Amino acid sequence: MKRRPLHALIVLALLGVATPAAAQDYPYSILKPEPGAPPRHKPQPQPEPWLPPKYQSPRSAPQPHTPPSQLAPAPRAQVPPAIVVPETGRVLPNMPTLSPSGPNGIETGQDRAMRCAHQLGAYGADAGNPSAYLGSCVNQ
Repeated sequence: MKRRPLHALIVLALLGVATPAAAQDYPYSILKPEPGAPPRHKPQPQPEPWLPPKYQSPRSAPQPHTPPSQLAPAPRAQVPPAIVVPETGRVLPNMPTLSPSGPNGIETGQDRAMRCAHQLGAYGADAGNPSAYLGSCVNQ
């Protein structure tokens, strides 16, 4: 006899969950209405007063007008005078500096050392003693 109240509670709980009246009041049903059934009224969603305003994308904001860029004139590389090779007395022309990195486009000490080392490789045996050529070129 103790099982009978338990069965009654289970049956009542199942009947309470499966009532079709509660399903008809739900406005977002995915079921298709039966033919001949009266149309159901779907309430329009109203904005809630406690919600924050909708997000405004920064892409929709007007973009500032940037003027077109102007290219700075390329610095003119001044070619130093020709170098006289100390051993042979031969005159070898200097090559221009390709990218002077000093202020206002002047050649720095590092630029001069790179240019002289490049010239030493380009002239090869014509430069004579490599260390003498490099020293006279850098100290010019």
